[in-house]
Amino acid sequence: MRKPERPYELEIFLDEQVGQGGFLFVRRLHLRNRRPDGSASRDWLCDFVERPKGVDAVVLVLWRERDGVVEVLLREGLRPAAIYGRDPARIPIPDARPYFLLTELVAGIIEEGEVGLPAVQRRAVDEAFEEAGVRLAPEDVTLLGPAMFPSPGMTGEKFWFASTRVPDGAAQQPPEGDGSPMEEGARVRWVEIEEALAACARGEIEDAKTELGLRRFRERVEQNRGAR
Repeated sequence: MRKPERPYELEIFLDEQVGQGGFLFVRRLHLRNRRPDGSASRDWLCDFVERPKGVDAVVLVLWRERDGVVEVLLREGLRPAAIYGRDPARIPIPDARPYFLLTELVAGIIEEGEVGLPAVQRRAVDEAFEEAGVRLAPEDVTLLGPAMFPSPGMTGEKFWFASTRVPDGAAQQPPEGDGSPMEEGARVRWVEIEEALAACARGEIEDAKTELGLRRFRERVEQNRGAR
Protein backbone atom coordinates (compact mmCIF):
# COMPACT_ATOMS: atom_id res chain seq x y z
CA MET A 1 0.00 0.00 0.00
CA ARG A 2 1.39 3.38 -1.04
CA LYS A 3 2.27 5.64 1.85
CA PRO A 4 0.19 8.84 1.65
CA GLU A 5 2.01 12.13 1.40
CA ARG A 6 1.85 14.41 4.39
CA PRO A 7 -0.60 17.29 3.86
CA TYR A 8 1.44 19.40 6.31
CA GLU A 9 4.22 19.15 8.90
CA LEU A 10 3.76 19.35 12.65
CA GLU A 11 5.65 22.02 14.55
CA ILE A 12 6.22 21.44 18.28
CA PHE A 13 6.75 24.65 20.20
CA LEU A 14 6.40 23.21 23.73
CA ASP A 15 6.79 19.64 25.00
CA GLU A 16 5.60 18.99 28.58
CA GLN A 17 5.35 15.95 30.84
CA VAL A 18 2.46 16.00 33.30
CA GLY A 19 2.05 13.74 36.33
CA GLN A 20 5.50 12.16 36.50
CA GLY A 21 6.41 9.76 39.29
CA GLY A 22 3.81 7.06 38.64
CA PHE A 23 3.24 4.14 36.32
CA LEU A 24 2.15 6.49 33.54
CA PHE A 25 2.48 10.16 32.68
CA VAL A 26 0.77 12.45 30.20
CA ARG A 27 2.90 13.98 27.48
CA ARG A 28 1.40 17.29 26.39
CA LEU A 29 2.51 18.71 23.05
CA HIS A 30 1.77 22.27 22.02
CA LEU A 31 1.51 22.06 18.24
CA ARG A 32 0.67 23.90 15.08
CA ASN A 33 0.21 22.58 11.54
CA ARG A 34 2.73 24.09 9.11
CA ARG A 35 1.35 23.87 5.56
CA PRO A 36 3.35 23.71 2.29
CA ASP A 37 2.36 27.28 1.41
CA GLY A 38 3.91 28.54 4.64
CA SER A 39 0.63 29.21 6.43
CA ALA A 40 -0.07 27.68 9.82
CA SER A 41 -3.04 26.48 11.82
CA ARG A 42 -3.93 27.90 15.19
CA ASP A 43 -1.95 26.50 18.11
CA TRP A 44 -3.41 23.34 19.59
CA LEU A 45 -2.78 20.78 22.35
CA CYS A 46 -2.34 17.05 21.99
CA ASP A 47 -2.18 14.85 25.12
CA PHE A 48 -1.19 11.19 25.11
CA VAL A 49 0.00 8.66 27.66
CA GLU A 50 3.56 7.33 27.98
CA ARG A 51 5.30 4.97 30.40
CA PRO A 52 8.71 5.65 31.94
CA LYS A 53 9.42 1.90 31.89
CA GLY A 54 9.08 1.22 28.17
CA VAL A 55 7.09 1.97 25.02
CA ASP A 56 5.56 -1.31 23.78
CA ALA A 57 4.07 -4.42 25.43
CA VAL A 58 3.94 -8.14 24.72
CA VAL A 59 0.65 -10.07 24.91
CA LEU A 60 1.17 -13.80 25.34
CA VAL A 61 -1.15 -16.72 24.57
CA LEU A 62 -0.06 -19.60 26.78
CA TRP A 63 -1.59 -22.83 25.51
CA ARG A 64 -1.64 -26.58 25.99
CA GLU A 65 -3.42 -29.51 24.38
CA ARG A 66 -5.49 -32.02 26.37
CA ASP A 67 -7.02 -35.01 24.51
CA GLY A 68 -6.88 -33.08 21.25
CA VAL A 69 -8.52 -29.96 22.72
CA VAL A 70 -6.54 -26.72 22.81
CA GLU A 71 -6.74 -24.79 26.08
CA VAL A 72 -5.48 -21.27 26.78
CA LEU A 73 -4.51 -19.64 30.04
CA LEU A 74 -6.51 -16.62 31.19
CA ARG A 75 -5.61 -14.33 34.05
CA GLU A 76 -7.91 -12.31 36.28
CA GLY A 77 -6.34 -9.19 37.76
CA LEU A 78 -7.19 -5.85 39.29
CA ARG A 79 -7.84 -2.90 36.93
CA PRO A 80 -8.65 0.25 38.96
CA ALA A 81 -9.41 2.22 35.79
CA ALA A 82 -12.38 -0.06 35.13
CA ILE A 83 -13.62 0.56 38.68
CA TYR A 84 -13.11 4.30 39.02
CA GLY A 85 -12.93 5.49 35.43
CA ARG A 86 -16.52 4.63 34.45
CA ASP A 87 -18.89 7.04 36.19
CA PRO A 88 -22.37 5.53 35.65
CA ALA A 89 -23.71 9.01 34.99
CA ARG A 90 -21.35 9.49 32.05
CA ILE A 91 -21.26 6.18 30.18
CA PRO A 92 -23.62 5.79 27.16
CA ILE A 93 -25.01 2.35 28.03
CA PRO A 94 -24.99 0.91 31.58
CA ASP A 95 -22.38 -1.76 32.26
CA ALA A 96 -23.71 -5.29 32.69
CA ARG A 97 -21.76 -5.81 35.90
CA PRO A 98 -19.57 -3.98 38.40
CA TYR A 99 -15.84 -4.38 37.78
CA PHE A 100 -13.02 -5.47 40.05
CA LEU A 101 -10.95 -8.28 38.53
CA LEU A 102 -10.74 -8.25 34.72
CA THR A 103 -10.00 -11.31 32.56
CA GLU A 104 -6.99 -10.94 30.24
CA LEU A 105 -4.12 -12.79 28.65
CA VAL A 106 -0.70 -12.65 30.23
CA ALA A 107 0.95 -9.39 29.17
CA GLY A 108 3.72 -7.04 30.20
CA ILE A 109 5.75 -4.01 29.25
CA ILE A 110 8.81 -4.53 27.05
CA GLU A 111 11.27 -2.61 29.16
CA GLU A 112 13.71 0.10 28.10
CA GLY A 113 16.74 -1.46 26.36
CA GLU A 114 14.95 -4.71 25.44
CA VAL A 115 15.47 -4.53 21.68
CA GLY A 116 15.00 -7.17 19.01
CA LEU A 117 13.01 -10.40 18.77
CA PRO A 118 15.11 -12.36 21.32
CA ALA A 119 14.52 -9.61 23.89
CA VAL A 120 10.77 -9.69 23.24
CA GLN A 121 10.79 -13.48 23.61
CA ARG A 122 12.68 -13.22 26.93
CA ARG A 123 10.22 -10.61 28.17
CA ALA A 124 7.33 -12.92 27.24
CA VAL A 125 8.69 -15.84 29.26
CA ASP A 126 9.51 -13.56 32.20
CA GLU A 127 5.88 -12.41 32.21
CA ALA A 128 4.70 -16.04 31.92
CA PHE A 129 6.55 -16.90 35.12
CA GLU A 130 5.57 -13.71 36.93
CA GLU A 131 1.87 -13.82 36.02
CA ALA A 132 1.20 -17.53 35.43
CA GLY A 133 3.88 -19.36 37.40
CA VAL A 134 5.31 -21.36 34.48
CA ARG A 135 8.91 -21.41 33.27
CA LEU A 136 9.36 -21.63 29.51
CA ALA A 137 12.09 -21.33 26.89
CA PRO A 138 12.36 -17.98 25.05
CA GLU A 139 13.12 -19.66 21.73
CA ASP A 140 9.70 -21.36 21.84
CA VAL A 141 7.84 -18.03 21.79
CA THR A 142 6.36 -17.26 18.35
CA LEU A 143 5.01 -13.90 17.22
CA LEU A 144 1.41 -13.85 15.99
CA GLY A 145 1.75 -11.32 13.21
CA PRO A 146 2.58 -7.60 13.30
CA ALA A 147 2.22 -5.33 16.32
CA MET A 148 -0.94 -3.24 16.66
CA PHE A 149 -1.86 0.11 18.21
CA PRO A 150 -4.58 -0.47 20.86
CA SER A 151 -5.68 3.18 20.98
CA PRO A 152 -3.46 5.53 18.93
CA GLY A 153 -5.49 8.56 19.97
CA MET A 154 -4.42 7.97 23.56
CA THR A 155 -1.02 6.25 23.42
CA GLY A 156 1.82 5.46 21.03
CA GLU A 157 2.14 1.98 22.53
CA LYS A 158 1.94 -1.11 20.33
CA PHE A 159 1.05 -4.65 21.39
CA TRP A 160 3.23 -7.51 20.18
CA PHE A 161 1.11 -10.67 20.13
CA ALA A 162 2.86 -13.97 20.74
CA SER A 163 2.16 -17.55 21.76
CA THR A 164 4.00 -20.47 23.29
CA ARG A 165 3.00 -23.97 24.29
CA VAL A 166 3.24 -25.06 27.90
CA PRO A 167 4.78 -28.54 27.67
CA ASP A 168 2.90 -31.52 29.08
CA GLY A 169 3.92 -32.05 32.68
CA ALA A 170 5.42 -28.58 33.06
CA ALA A 171 5.35 -27.41 36.67
CA GLN A 172 3.01 -24.51 37.41
CA GLN A 173 3.21 -22.66 40.70
CA PRO A 174 1.08 -19.84 42.11
CA PRO A 175 1.98 -16.60 40.29
CA GLU A 176 4.41 -14.43 42.22
CA GLY A 177 3.45 -11.16 40.54
CA ASP A 178 5.78 -8.19 40.40
CA GLY A 179 5.48 -7.22 44.06
CA SER A 180 2.94 -4.46 43.36
CA PRO A 181 -0.23 -4.30 45.51
CA MET A 182 -2.15 -4.20 42.21
CA GLU A 183 -1.05 -7.82 41.61
CA GLU A 184 -2.64 -9.02 44.86
CA GLY A 185 -5.46 -11.51 44.38
CA ALA A 186 -4.67 -12.28 40.74
CA ARG A 187 -5.62 -15.76 39.63
CA VAL A 188 -5.27 -17.91 36.52
CA ARG A 189 -7.31 -20.65 34.87
CA TRP A 190 -7.21 -22.85 31.78
CA VAL A 191 -10.11 -22.57 29.33
CA GLU A 192 -10.80 -24.26 26.00
CA ILE A 193 -9.99 -21.84 23.17
CA GLU A 194 -13.50 -21.98 21.71
CA GLU A 195 -15.08 -21.30 25.10
CA ALA A 196 -12.71 -18.35 25.63
CA LEU A 197 -13.75 -16.85 22.29
CA ALA A 198 -17.42 -17.51 23.06
CA ALA A 199 -16.94 -15.64 26.35
CA CYS A 200 -15.60 -12.69 24.34
CA ALA A 201 -18.68 -12.79 22.11
CA ARG A 202 -20.96 -12.89 25.16
CA GLY A 203 -19.22 -9.90 26.70
CA GLU A 204 -17.84 -11.88 29.62
CA ILE A 205 -14.28 -11.16 28.48
CA GLU A 206 -14.12 -7.45 27.68
CA ASP A 207 -10.42 -6.89 27.03
CA ALA A 208 -9.71 -6.08 23.37
CA LYS A 209 -6.11 -7.30 23.34
CA THR A 210 -7.23 -10.62 24.76
CA GLU A 211 -9.86 -11.19 22.08
CA LEU A 212 -7.48 -10.17 19.29
CA GLY A 213 -4.69 -12.36 20.68
CA LEU A 214 -7.03 -15.34 20.98
CA ARG A 215 -8.35 -14.87 17.44
CA ARG A 216 -4.86 -14.62 15.97
CA PHE A 217 -3.81 -17.71 17.89
CA ARG A 218 -6.81 -19.77 16.76
CA GLU A 219 -6.14 -18.72 13.16
CA ARG A 220 -2.54 -19.93 13.55
CA VAL A 221 -3.74 -23.26 14.98
CA GLU A 222 -6.12 -23.72 12.06
CA GLN A 223 -3.37 -22.89 9.55
CA ASN A 224 -1.05 -25.44 11.15
CA ARG A 225 -3.71 -28.12 11.08
CA GLY A 226 -4.50 -27.38 7.43
CA ALA A 227 -0.82 -27.72 6.53
CA ARG A 228 -0.59 -31.26 7.90
